[in-house]
Amino acid sequence: MKKLINDPLRVVDDMLEGFVAAHSRQVRRIPGTNVIVRKDAPVKGKVGIVSGGGSGHEPAHAGYVGQGMLDAAVCGEVFTSPTPDQILSAIQAVDGGNGVLLIIKNYTGDVMNFEMAAELAEAEGIRIAKVIVNDDVAVEDSTFTTGRRGIAGTVFVHKIAGALAERGASLEEVEAAAKKAIQRVRSMGVALSPCIVPAAGTPGFVLGENEMEVGIGIHGEPGIEKVSVQPAEHVVDGLLARIVEDMKLDQGDQVAVMINGLGATPLMELYIVHKRVAERLAEKQIRIHETFVGEYMTSLEMAGCSISLLKLDDELIDLLRSPADTVAFKTC
Repeated sequence: MKKLINDPLRVVDDMLEGFVAAHSRQVRRIPGTNVIVRKDAPVKGKVGIVSGGGSGHEPAHAGYVGQGMLDAAVCGEVFTSPTPDQILSAIQAVDGGNGVLLIIKNYTGDVMNFEMAAELAEAEGIRIAKVIVNDDVAVEDSTFTTGRRGIAGTVFVHKIAGALAERGASLEEVEAAAKKAIQRVRSMGVALSPCIVPAAGTPGFVLGENEMEVGIGIHGEPGIEKVSVQPAEHVVDGLLARIVEDMKLDQGDQVAVMINGLGATPLMELYIVHKRVAERLAEKQIRIHETFVGEYMTSLEMAGCSISLLKLDDELIDLLRSPADTVAFKTC
């Protein structure tokens, strides 16, 4: 294992200290926790937006804390759900009197711990709403989930819910917008190499020199099949076909596209992937309204990428374009 770390058991703490030191004008850390909140939290009268999960997916989730997206991110240990007490601390820190929305990726530990924290917060009189993101079309059930996994499409949900909350909408309105985004977003990924959890020191799964895993999860969970390494066009065609079919996209539909690197994939390759996505959608007369290419939800140093499509309407276009000012996502 070759990593620029100190103690493998302190990587999350060291990372968060460095993150806050780098971005202290935008965020702060709640002392004694792994919770990152926007500098001005809580914002009086505003619905608070909280998300999070295991670390190792940077810039998710702390990178999306700020104006127009999350009010707080709860960072668990690497690939491990944050604990209910940490999530509760985040809820308490961002409650501005108008309730708090929890955006949860569909992993068993995340769902259980966020729901426990929600019950504790409600016992304190804080209004809570919850949404569960399940955008991965690859597998129905996996090592970590019942039902579909939540992966990079979650970033679109952060953006949509955060934009509406920033405008002063009610908890019910923000929850409805988040659910709408979840219903309209689909993703699927592929891995070319595994990653190494620092505390483990060995790869989480094995791929042969000429193998790739199609439909991989962001923690290295198995996908639908191992295949020989293929040209980018073939890989994209396979991923995109499953996404488009599941979404039931038609001619004239508009989408936002996210090409997400998993941690060790050069931008050169991500743009090659997007070239094929754009070509195939144009052939189907599906219009790309917004495009995002880069690392949005990684898996440590895993090589590969995921493709996410969000089916747009006028409301979602407006919210997607709404201003956001976070470390990892900015719109004007």
